[in-house]
Amino acid sequence: MNGVLIIDKPAGLTSHDVVNRVRQILGQRSVGHLGTLDPLATGVLPLVTGSLTRLAQFYTTSQKTYEGVVRFGFATDTYDADGEPSCTAQSVNLQLRQVSDLAARFRGVLEQMPPPFSAKKVHGVPAYKLARKKKEVELRSVQVEIKEFEILSVEGDRASFRARVSSGTYMRSVAHEMGQQLGCGAHLETLRRTAVAEFNLSDAHSVEQLQQAAQSGRLEEMFVHPRRLLPDFPAVTADEENAARIHTGRAVNLPELSQARIVKVFRAQKELIAIATRVAGTLFHPSIVFSSEVRSAARIG
Repeated sequence: MNGVLIIDKPAGLTSHDVVNRVRQILGQRSVGHLGTLDPLATGVLPLVTGSLTRLAQFYTTSQKTYEGVVRFGFATDTYDADGEPSCTAQSVNLQLRQVSDLAARFRGVLEQMPPPFSAKKVHGVPAYKLARKKKEVELRSVQVEIKEFEILSVEGDRASFRARVSSGTYMRSVAHEMGQQLGCGAHLETLRRTAVAEFNLSDAHSVEQLQQAAQSGRLEEMFVHPRRLLPDFPAVTADEENAARIHTGRAVNLPELSQARIVKVFRAQKELIAIATRVAGTLFHPSIVFSSEVRSAARIG
C-alpha cells in the first residue's frame, strides 16, 4: 500500500515504536516517518508507506507547529518532564507579561544548542546514548528559526504556549534557556505537535483507529488524499500512454503548467505515479517514479 498516513502519536511511545505498530497493522515493512517526536510529545506524526517513502526528501525542512506547557522552577537533565531535576527546585509565581516579554526574545533566527538527550550525532553516536552513560556530550549549536512564539496563559509556575518553528528546532531547548534567563530553571512539561507541513490534527488518527479500520476493511479511508501532498507542486494528469512511458523512466510531454519546474504526475485522480522535472517547454523527465503495483487511493480527511 502506497500512501501518507497521519498518526496522532500518544505520549510514552517513540516515533519508531509507532512505525513498528503501523508495520504490523498494514502487514508491510516499507513504512517510515517524516520527522520524529520525543516520547513525551504527542500529536501529528506523518508516516509514508510503500513507494511513497521516497517523498521523505521533500519534507526534511518542513515547518512544525506546537502547543505545550513550560514549567518554571527547576531544570532537568533531558530538558523535559521525563528527566531528573538538575538543580534545586524553587517556588516561582509568574506573570503573563513577564513570560510574554521573555518569549519575544526567542522569535526570529537564532543559534540553538540541542539538548544532550537528543538524536544529534557526536562522532557518529547519538547524543542521548552518551548522556545516558553520563559521558560528556559536546554538541554544536545550530541555526533555527522560531517564526511564532506566543504565550497563551500563565498560571503559577506554568506557561502555556503556541509556536511555529523551522525544522530542527527543539522546544525543549527553548524551555531550558527560558529558565536560564529567568534564573529559576525550567523544563518542557508537555508538548503537542499540531501541524507538520500541510498536515494537521484534522488528518490524524490514533493507532487504535487504524487497527479498527484494518479489521473492518476501511484502511484506505485512513490515508491522506494524494492530491493534497506537496501543495507547492502543481498537479498534472498523464494519459495512459504517457503514464506507461513515465513508469519506464522516459521523458514525456505534459500539459503546459505556467513555468512550473517540478510537478506531481497522476494517473486518474488518486494514483501519484511520479515527481517530474521540466526539461524544456512541456517536456518533463520523471525524477522519482512510484511503484503502481498497489494503488494508493483514499478519500480526503
